[in-house]
Amino acid sequence: MRAGACRAGLYLRLSKDDEGNGESVSITNQRILLTEYVQKQGWEIVDSYIDDGWSGTSFERPAFQRMLADIERGRLDVVLTKDLSRLGRDYIQTGQYTEVYFPSKRVRYIAVNDGFDTARPDTDMAPFRHVVNEMYARDTSRKIRSSLAGKMRQGSYIGSFAPYGYQKDPENKNRLVPDEAAAAVVREIFNRAAGGERPGEIAAALTGRGVAPPLLYRCICHPELDAARLGARRDWAAATVSKILKNRVYLGHTLQGKTEKVSFKSKLTVYRPPEEWVVVEHTHEPLVSEEGFRLVQFRRRRTGAGAFSNLFSGIARCARCGSAMSAVGSRKKDAPVSLACGAYKLRGKEACSNHFIAYNVLYEIVLEVVREQLALTPGEREELYRLVWEKAVQTPERGRGKREALEREAAGLERMVEQLYEDRLSGRLSQGSFYLLLEKYEGRREKLRAALAGAEPWEARRQDGLRGALSRRLEEWSHLSRLDSKVLFALIDHIEVGQGRYEKGEQGRRKRQEVKIVFRFDTKEETRTVFL
Repeated sequence: MRAGACRAGLYLRLSKDDEGNGESVSITNQRILLTEYVQKQGWEIVDSYIDDGWSGTSFERPAFQRMLADIERGRLDVVLTKDLSRLGRDYIQTGQYTEVYFPSKRVRYIAVNDGFDTARPDTDMAPFRHVVNEMYARDTSRKIRSSLAGKMRQGSYIGSFAPYGYQKDPENKNRLVPDEAAAAVVREIFNRAAGGERPGEIAAALTGRGVAPPLLYRCICHPELDAARLGARRDWAAATVSKILKNRVYLGHTLQGKTEKVSFKSKLTVYRPPEEWVVVEHTHEPLVSEEGFRLVQFRRRRTGAGAFSNLFSGIARCARCGSAMSAVGSRKKDAPVSLACGAYKLRGKEACSNHFIAYNVLYEIVLEVVREQLALTPGEREELYRLVWEKAVQTPERGRGKREALEREAAGLERMVEQLYEDRLSGRLSQGSFYLLLEKYEGRREKLRAALAGAEPWEARRQDGLRGALSRRLEEWSHLSRLDSKVLFALIDHIEVGQGRYEKGEQGRRKRQEVKIVFRFDTKEETRTVFL
């Protein structure tokens, strides 16, 4: 420290790990202690540098960095902290500052409660104290990780923000509930994908309507987040849609522990393999059915131009070993493709028998059985409607939640527009960027106003809407002319293909084969025997 210098800087730090220590380490207590010490010495306090809520294992703290900048400008002659742990809990970096940096800048450092002063020669115990402080931080980190791992295994959601489509339950922050505005978008994405649209097409449609993509929507719902700093896109990307379509959280499952820190000292995280994730099923309300999710995954399988697409993939299985039926070539002119037991195809007779069946034969059998099941009498239709309505009234009403979500998004958008004007006036935003963003926000705001104005009470139209939707679907399926994956996944749980056997009869030698179709409703089964 330069002769006669008395310009002091007070460094105060409090992390969440210190909260259990009570008032003794509070920012207020630290300030009082250090101020009294400085006053007794007759020094001048130049500034106080406060990092509230920052861990001591990292030195990338805003106030600490500001203090270093002031040291570089020669504003400080002495730096004071309550104890060595306030400066940091990484013994290597803390020692670097106390043993090298401060002395090289001719800045005196004092840790009041530890009796540490770089102006004194008796500082030999400081390195040991640095190690003890780091051991404390390491132990605290271990306890926190153990606690969070326990919560994850119980199915409690511990993320800072809810996944797109959900929000944290106001009454239980560790539980997810649907955010109806975003949940409606998620359902639309899955419906479009189930209908055959590609992620890029879905993204373009959402962008064209001015729907805010996930990160931007998060910033709208949480005004404290800076959309510009986070690089929030204004447009949807195909990759974003693909990520949503693969996420099992929309089945009502909690998936956590996907990443882990390499060290408590580092912010670097690495991805863990899926088999190491913590998955707890049925923890919250799903946004998509199991059948719908499976259908989308089936639709997303890539096939080459003109390649054969097995409509029964994931549904047809071998009746003997349960292996999936796999497509194989055929010498028959009227059936160029057949299905065979997957185990037999891979390992031959040692695994199973062939269970060969012509693809077009299975197709006709399933189409015939499905038509029969969908041919309902008027009485059966009414009974089906009654059962569906009973289930619908037990489902949480979405209309009210959707309107509240629209109102919340509109309020968030109003705040973002206000912030836009403030940024323009302060010079943080250029004129061109200002008008570009304002146009996008205004467009979305008008759409939200129109949506709110046209939002009729849900109760008034719920029953009629359900009856109409069910009637249209039954009418469509009663005139079914061909099969598609959407119908199969909606109606059929699985198909079992038996081993064909040749028999001699009046019409000569024929192949006899049994096919069992198991429907999803009431575990109904239908068995057909085909002669080839």
